[in-house]
Amino acid sequence: MNPALAKNPNVALSKSGVKPFVVKPVKELHGQIHLPGDKSIAHRAIILSALVYGKTRIDNFPPNDDCLETISVFRKLGIKITKGNNIFVFGKGLTGFNKPKGPIFINESGTTLRLLLGVLSGQNFKTQIKAGKVLSRRPMARVTRPLRSMGALIRGKAGKWESGQMEEYPPIMVKGGVLKGITYELPVASAQVKSALLLAGLFAKEETKVIEPVKTRDHTERMLAVFKAAIKVKGNTITINGSRKLSSPGSIYVPGDISSAAFFLVAASFLPNSRIILKNVGLNPSRVGIIKVLKRMKANIKIRNYRSNGEPVADIEVKGSRLYATRIAKNEIPSLIDELPVLMVASSLAKGRTVIEGAQELRVKETDRINSMIENLVKMGAKITSSRKDVQENIAIEGVGCLQGANLKSYGDHRTAMSMIVAGIAAKGNSKIDDISCISKSFPGFIKSLNALKSKI
Repeated sequence: MNPALAKNPNVALSKSGVKPFVVKPVKELHGQIHLPGDKSIAHRAIILSALVYGKTRIDNFPPNDDCLETISVFRKLGIKITKGNNIFVFGKGLTGFNKPKGPIFINESGTTLRLLLGVLSGQNFKTQIKAGKVLSRRPMARVTRPLRSMGALIRGKAGKWESGQMEEYPPIMVKGGVLKGITYELPVASAQVKSALLLAGLFAKEETKVIEPVKTRDHTERMLAVFKAAIKVKGNTITINGSRKLSSPGSIYVPGDISSAAFFLVAASFLPNSRIILKNVGLNPSRVGIIKVLKRMKANIKIRNYRSNGEPVADIEVKGSRLYATRIAKNEIPSLIDELPVLMVASSLAKGRTVIEGAQELRVKETDRINSMIENLVKMGAKITSSRKDVQENIAIEGVGCLQGANLKSYGDHRTAMSMIVAGIAAKGNSKIDDISCISKSFPGFIKSLNALKSKI
């Protein structure tokens, strides 16, 4: 294990009873790693495999907390799923689920919750879905309202009024039934809401159309096509017809997660003399915003061995370079929303002033990521401000060239925690992060993977 990234047994316990994680500076990174499967694709692979008749094998399934929650949910709905080197799902068709014996608890997996709402909207039984403490504070009306208009009976915990309508939160009660197709324009770009409506559309007799304000990640559309759904994509409009029977492709390979790759892309980009290779990474066109932005920042990134089988996959080579500031436009945000925290780290080390436009969606993630990243990076000497005009929030970052080690907080958020580890290896002096156990939500092997890269301290 690389001692620069090991927990220090001599550090006193934090208030939560967890030893802080100590990060020391690293001069350069070398080597190659295989990343866990893409979390977004893995969720959808389980769901659609459960919705068809027969057995589907899923390769390179990521063993993170969120994806394991999706497996747990469908087991509670009567689907047999076995785990080993590969995942095998024994689907029972669109309406083959069993009514669960009690409430379904999905912990903190927002993707599981929103996509599950679409599936349960087409089932002829009532289900209560409960969530963990953090997810129970995340807004759900953006998905419950359009599903109600399709005919599902959905009731969530009432919250405050927003724009003349009441917000809703978990726990949520769903009573499905006969659904009707609708045409729905998403008021906010959201791949999860879009996916929930498309899954519900599988149960509707008429066509369901979802119109996006800007393109979001299209894993659901791609996988529905692989499962032979009657789906059409034209520009920002996706149309699905539930009249066609789904069929299993037999096996699905889940490519490496580009969101997990982002931390290594940034780290190797700003550490001089580094050279790493990330193997078999998914390069879905709706997800490569992180690469486009880093290349604009003059990062030395090359794509090798590109191929496609439903989802584009390639190896990514990254070498250390000098980074320069850029402007991230609001229409780019959907393609890199999960990568913004670590891009804020890169921008703090770049030369010049970076502006991120339309970043307000970060306020309603697992934590308020604008707050968590600004609070931490300012402690390390970064110069960051946020400003809001109407509904749009922008972030401005003046590159300082070098960060200082500091006492940091994860805020219980996996992407904040991993971003601050990346910041810590580039800083002068040691950093301490109060608790990084939250990393298991998306990337439990993150520290092991980082340690696998040869480095000089």
